[in-house]
Amino acid sequence: MTRDLNSEYFEWLCSLIRDSKPRKNVSYRNLMVYLYHTEFSFILPMDENRCIDGIDLRYRFGYEHNIEAPVIASYLDNSPCSVLEMMVALAFRCEEHIMFNPEDGIKSGRWFWQMIQNLGLSEMYDSRYDEELVNSIIWRFLNRGYDHDGEGSLVYIPNSQYDLRTMEIWYQMMRYLSEYRRNGD
Repeated sequence: MTRDLNSEYFEWLCSLIRDSKPRKNVSYRNLMVYLYHTEFSFILPMDENRCIDGIDLRYRFGYEHNIEAPVIASYLDNSPCSVLEMMVALAFRCEEHIMFNPEDGIKSGRWFWQMIQNLGLSEMYDSRYDEELVNSIIWRFLNRGYDHDGEGSLVYIPNSQYDLRTMEIWYQMMRYLSEYRRNGD
């Protein structure tokens, strides 16, 4: 196959969340490339589901681009789920399964960029990109070194009565979305 499916897939992932960027006139390409090339590893066993969701995006891409599953398996399934795939998949799962409101339109990109902000990465656009800092932030997230209320993680719930470090990512997100709805954001 002469197509570069990895590049096409990466561009497709970025296109899913591009329109919701916090700063429309700046590029986050370096950050997206870093997240795409960083393996999503997990400590809590149920977070494997976030991995599975991320890998499922590869087949969604294939379906939307008329590429058969064996081709996707051959060209894209040769690497583990990336942090970017996991985050985009989580944003889509939140939108499609929990928060979809036809009056609001699709907000998957909004959930993604909120996670970027919660991690502390929203200032890592290309002209300010600091790979060492990004690496330490992602390491802290993957190793659950963030605060009990999720500050420094995908999900931040100020004054949380729960220790989010002990919860799988999906339950952290459910708590976050519950707070989001309660506060009417």
